[in-house]
Amino acid sequence: MARDEQALRAAVEQSAAVLTAAGFPKMPARVLMALLVADEGGLTASELAESLGVSAAAISGGVRYLRSLGIIHRMPQPGSRREKWEIFDDAWYVALAGKNSVYGTFAATAAQALDAIGDADSAGARRTGEMVEFFRFIERKMPDLLQEWEALRDARLGEASDGVSRPPA
Repeated sequence: MARDEQALRAAVEQSAAVLTAAGFPKMPARVLMALLVADEGGLTASELAESLGVSAAAISGGVRYLRSLGIIHRMPQPGSRREKWEIFDDAWYVALAGKNSVYGTFAATAAQALDAIGDADSAGARRTGEMVEFFRFIERKMPDLLQEWEALRDARLGEASDGVSRPPA
């Protein structure tokens, strides 16, 4: 099947909009999705700017943000002063694993707010308490989820290396 560039651009923008609605900054979301669907070798900053119809400065801010999360990296191009930006193959895993401590920090901060509310029976205390419990739950479960993902990924990669397709465990 031939690559449908128009449909791909629409999917990139729609996916970036979903990430933005979930709280991810808009330009990093657009850059992330553009790099995700890029052919091997990534994209230069000028290719990203052209693809997304934005300025080089917008790309610079987007890649700086994504790089700080450990999702993308810069690849020098032999014989050229230009560099390409590439997304790590395991970017989603890296992002979650690297931010795992955020769940505990967020729970602790919300617990401080809960203490400050004072009235344990108030609606605000109930909502805040629910948030504390949720993030503590996520923090406890995340290591097991990441281990499960690693096992699934390793099984899939093992299948790819021996050429035999097997159903997931």
